[in-house]
Amino acid sequence: MFNPVVVAVILMIVLSLFRINVVIALIFSAIIGGLVSGLSLFETVDAFSSGLGGGASIALNYAMLGAFAVAISKSGITDLLAKKIISKMKSDATKKEIIWFKAVLLTLILLASVSSQNLIPVHIAFIPILIPPLLHVFAEYKIDRRLIACVLTFGLTATYMLLPVGFGGIFLNNILHKNLVENGANIAVEQLPFVMAIPVSGMFLGLLVAIFFTYKKPRDYSIKKIKEIEPENKQMKPSYIVTALVAIVAALSLQLYTDSIIVGSLVGFIIFMMGGVIKVDETQDVFTKGVHMMAMIGFIMIAASGFAEVMKATQGIESLVGSITSVIGDNKSFAALFMLVVGLLVTMGIGSSFSTIPIIAVIYVPLAMQFGFSPLGVAVLVGTAAALGDAGSPASDSTLGPTSGLGVDGQHDHIWDSVVPTFLHYNIPLILFGWLAALYL
Repeated sequence: MFNPVVVAVILMIVLSLFRINVVIALIFSAIIGGLVSGLSLFETVDAFSSGLGGGASIALNYAMLGAFAVAISKSGITDLLAKKIISKMKSDATKKEIIWFKAVLLTLILLASVSSQNLIPVHIAFIPILIPPLLHVFAEYKIDRRLIACVLTFGLTATYMLLPVGFGGIFLNNILHKNLVENGANIAVEQLPFVMAIPVSGMFLGLLVAIFFTYKKPRDYSIKKIKEIEPENKQMKPSYIVTALVAIVAALSLQLYTDSIIVGSLVGFIIFMMGGVIKVDETQDVFTKGVHMMAMIGFIMIAASGFAEVMKATQGIESLVGSITSVIGDNKSFAALFMLVVGLLVTMGIGSSFSTIPIIAVIYVPLAMQFGFSPLGVAVLVGTAAALGDAGSPASDSTLGPTSGLGVDGQHDHIWDSVVPTFLHYNIPLILFGWLAALYL
């Protein structure tokens, strides 16, 4: 219980649940974790500071994306989208028609989330553009935003765990398979989607529970607060709509070509200025609003990078995993469960399954093989342990992304409305299905 990683992650989670700002929770927990490990205050601060640079580029990416999202909203194209969706529903729609409308809307949001990982690999960049104009629609039909968060997070997380294209290709082929082979697990890359399909099916079960049980009931949101965030003096000019379409296509194309959100958003922003959507003297105001929209994601990512660096410096992960044999002996079932729980703790702190695999694979692969797990069992243990927490960490972009779109009007709390729902509906079934898969594959 006094392992520095366990102490730091649990403290971070508890502080976040008590609505302490996530950035403050990450910094404070990292310092306590460093001190518990025996590092001096200066060594802890130095480790934390050295890790901050890892999140700086991400912060600038999302600041530029926020400004681009505000520019898109100012053009009126997002309001046109919302009005088109609402107009599809008749004022005297029956209960059955409303249910079908909600089903189609949720399906489209899920498809957009899935596509953001492979077909159009923009990751969470689409959320602050697509979701805010739909808040009015959600409020009109009293759709619980916690459900939308679960749908978005499922698409963001389950997709890269299962499909070996786009971000999934990076996760499965370039990171998971590479680290498995380098550490002694003999497995073909083509087998990984089959292996990971088992824990992903657990996530799918969690999604169904969220849709049909947990968040099925209507939930009220203030329309007044939603209207307060809408840009003033919006003009539905056809030229503005055309400019917006050109800017979006250009930004997306350049982002994919240069692999840079900054470049894509900058060019899109310039096109909005050239098209007259944004006046030169309005750029400061638009950029400030964009930074305000996305700044919290940036700061959390920066703090999470520092937190991760401190956890590595404490060497708490190695000592935590090393205690498995002394605590549980040769019990294979408990060993699998323990490794998954440790993976959950590590990823909850780091906030990225992509960054977790290189850390745990070095320890997990030889340890799991020592316990007699098959190569497929080893793969599902490492892959699931890394993905655990990504769908329920306060510092994960899989939860920060949904909050960036759903929380722009202040009616969606990051911890209680994004993190807790996704943690309960995805991490619990991931542990169960990953545990069973490791034992029986």
